[in-house]
Amino acid sequence: MSRLSGMGGRLYRGDKSFNIIGNRRRFYALSGIVIIVAAISLSVQGLHLGIEFKGGSQFTFTAANATVAQGQKAVTDSGVTSETIVQKIGSNKIQITTKSLTNAENDAVENAIVKDFHITIGNINVLSIGPSWGKDITHKAIQALVGFLLVVMLYLALAFEPKMAQAAIIAVLHDVFITVGIYALVGFDVTPATVIGFLTILGYSLYDTVVVFDKVRENTRSITSTGKYTYSQAANLAVNQTLVRSFNTSLIALLPVASILFVGAGLLGAGTLKDLSLALFIGLATGTYSSIFIATPILATLREREPAMKALAKRVAARGGSVEGAPVVIKGDAEISNIVTSTHSKENRERGPRNQPKRRSRR
Repeated sequence: MSRLSGMGGRLYRGDKSFNIIGNRRRFYALSGIVIIVAAISLSVQGLHLGIEFKGGSQFTFTAANATVAQGQKAVTDSGVTSETIVQKIGSNKIQITTKSLTNAENDAVENAIVKDFHITIGNINVLSIGPSWGKDITHKAIQALVGFLLVVMLYLALAFEPKMAQAAIIAVLHDVFITVGIYALVGFDVTPATVIGFLTILGYSLYDTVVVFDKVRENTRSITSTGKYTYSQAANLAVNQTLVRSFNTSLIALLPVASILFVGAGLLGAGTLKDLSLALFIGLATGTYSSIFIATPILATLREREPAMKALAKRVAARGGSVEGAPVVIKGDAEISNIVTSTHSKENRERGPRNQPKRRSRR
């Protein structure tokens, strides 16, 4: 822990720096690959919506040595021919999900379960949701997501600057799309708990991004007047200064979520915990990644296109200025490449072993 805190101190002071902004295209490419995989998963498999969104009937019961095959047989014996999903939760709990059934069909399925699993009808938990109620829930979930994004954009535009708001929203959409794509890939049901998880990870992702952006704003407050370094260099320094803090915060948040996911859902078989914890786990990890490697690089890209920032980059390059041992190398659109040199090393070459100026030989 002391070593990690020491690393954080060196990153904050600028003694050590990772060239995150300079390598932005690598992170864009990595995110692009993941987004393509998510898009393919969505187009091929689609989302598995829970009965809360599409309507249907769900039968949940506990029986010793219960199997999925027995659940399928019980539905077949009842005479119901609609699409059926049978899942085993934990070691002895079975959940059967069908499309919307009539009262007579519900009774037939319950009687078949009682007969095949030798349990009483009171031990069967039945949930029936009509398709109209499911559509209403779907519309409300979409409205909540859109309203959340609009409020956040307004807040970021007022609290920071419009381009920071743009970069933050792009990072949020990046997180949501990847999380949804992973849900489609693994085939988990999307339930109201999943939507709650989505809204939670959006808030967490923005929280992490706002912390980084606040440091970027602090580092770039008088950047054009001083002319010591470019916007991308100042943004890269801000990311490094908040890197250890973001890592620590995310790790502390991921540990309890991981325990809910792997212990609560995996061992105890709590289905609702699985829906919520998977969204939180993926979203927290993706949100931490996007706040560091996506949001800030996008912000730097947007700001470096401004005429004032282009002029600043030219002045810094002409002056040969450097910040914390990172001279500027201009490549076309003011792309910054970190070169491992130090201002102190230059000074040391001009001084003797006792920190005295070197004597010049007289001829």
